[in-house]
Amino acid sequence: MTVIRPVAPADLPAVAAIYAHYVTTSVATFEETPPDVAEWRAKAEGLARAGCPFLVAEEDGEVAGYSFAGQYRPRPAYRHTLEDSVYLAPGRTGRGIGRLLLGELVAAARAAGARQLVAVIADGGDPASRRLHAAFGFEEAGRLREVGFKHGRWIDTVLMQLTLR
Repeated sequence: MTVIRPVAPADLPAVAAIYAHYVTTSVATFEETPPDVAEWRAKAEGLARAGCPFLVAEEDGEVAGYSFAGQYRPRPAYRHTLEDSVYLAPGRTGRGIGRLLLGELVAAARAAGARQLVAVIADGGDPASRRLHAAFGFEEAGRLREVGFKHGRWIDTVLMQLTLR
């Protein structure tokens, strides 16, 4: 059984490991050096101070994935727009965990008073994230061409947006 709950400090090593997998093996993120647990702790604390959701999916006592939403851009006028992130542990994809995480994240962003939720998705050839977001009503809002260079190739990003109110 999968339980979606707020992140706890004890979850952060698993969160860091999940993200490190994507940083080092994929173009799902444009980061090139995985953040350490201290950086994740600072991120979690910053999200909590801002009233933004940070959730984990737990299965059999292990973190199977996580999601969070933070302010889309730092300027004050963007304060009602959040950007989401959803990552699953290797071997835990294709089982509905991402759907559970995103569903709870959308509800939490709405409850936090956000007006818009934006997904910035690297278009590296795997449509899973776009399909997941579309299932929740996100619509494609644009494409930024060749804005990231990782693993020897140029990558587009697709912007998807969901109006929460």
